[in-house]
Amino acid sequence: MNITGIAPQLRTTDIGASIDFYTRKLGFVVEFNYEDFYVGLRAGNQLIHLKHVDEKDPSIDYVDEGGHLHLYLQTTDVAAAAVRLKSLGVPLVEDVHETPWRTREIVIRDDQGHTLYLGESL
Repeated sequence: MNITGIAPQLRTTDIGASIDFYTRKLGFVVEFNYEDFYVGLRAGNQLIHLKHVDEKDPSIDYVDEGGHLHLYLQTTDVAAAAVRLKSLGVPLVEDVHETPWRTREIVIRDDQGHTLYLGESL
């Protein structure tokens, strides 16, 4: 077996707002949109899926309470990403900081409350 990619799925109660967040604020592009129910978003060689649901994703509260994350997005310039996101009105949960495991990271939440880390290796 040869795995060529992995696509995590996030659940959203407002697929239009989620598409807007990931395309306008994070720079993803829509790969496919099946009846505004299931959407694939691409960033470079990476793909995530959004699925419309009727109720808030229960993992959001679980992640918040446990200090977990939904997605870790690797980038080449976290400081520039932080400036851009702030200019687009995205609040940073954690501003640019270095970690003991030799990364520079920021933490944000998407339009639904999913926790996203953006990081780069030092």
